[in-house]
Amino acid sequence: MQVDAVLGYLDKVSRFDAQQFTPLFIGTERMGCVNAQWKERLLQHEPQLFEDTFQGLRCKVKGSYRSISHALAHAARRWQQAGWLNGWRNENFTAFRQDGRPYFELERAAFRPLGLTSRAVHVNGLCRLDDGEVRMWVGRRSPHKAVDPNRMDNLVGGGVAAGETLALALERESWEEAGVARERVDGLTPASLLLAQRPVARGLHREWLYAYDLWLAPGESPACQDGEVAEHLLLPFSEVEQLLVDERFMIDAALVSMDCLCRHGYWERHNQKMADALSRVRYELGQEMGVPA
Repeated sequence: MQVDAVLGYLDKVSRFDAQQFTPLFIGTERMGCVNAQWKERLLQHEPQLFEDTFQGLRCKVKGSYRSISHALAHAARRWQQAGWLNGWRNENFTAFRQDGRPYFELERAAFRPLGLTSRAVHVNGLCRLDDGEVRMWVGRRSPHKAVDPNRMDNLVGGGVAAGETLALALERESWEEAGVARERVDGLTPASLLLAQRPVARGLHREWLYAYDLWLAPGESPACQDGEVAEHLLLPFSEVEQLLVDERFMIDAALVSMDCLCRHGYWERHNQKMADALSRVRYELGQEMGVPA
């Protein structure tokens, strides 16, 4: 077991200097964080929408879900045309108020520049062999993926689109990435809730990860339907740990895998040490409401 190496990696991907980011308010609600580059861009090129205040950066857009979404969508198109946004997906995410109410939706490529919090569903594919050993199904992303090609991933992992419930996103992603029928995940509840946050080239990645455990029978194999997964591998927990140490996983998938190994007692007498370290990214379900950006 490589507890210290895993703890070092967890520190690397979950600690950052928040002082390098300016809080972003939309109306009176604290919604995100922006880095120095994006703060300068927004104040210089979007003065009709953004202003500097003693609290931080404030977006002056007001009104309904639809009107705020409309105004920010036009702004995001301007940023794309200026060459500031890459990875445009024509897919919106929903930004939620701290009380859990939907506030507005926006192209997912614009979430990181504004440091907005998105949501994603991740599934740990688990299999108990005849001898009692538990193994994990791990996916290797397609070499043709624009983001993180060939890196290791959970059995299932994907963002929750605007208008989707967690259950619908789970059903859609489970079928597309692993060929798991809707009936297999219907009624499945999250085993963990994790908050991933770290600086990235585009700004600040901040995402709630709803982690599920799905048990597959021995001899049952996942089958990708959309070409985004090159292969699935059924690995002992020790090999999953080695992939973590070697930094082969996508970072969010690494957090979900660490949490899973810990919950299933992989690190034995060191498990509490790992649980204590994970506590800074673990939340109780429902706690995501009220956690400021």
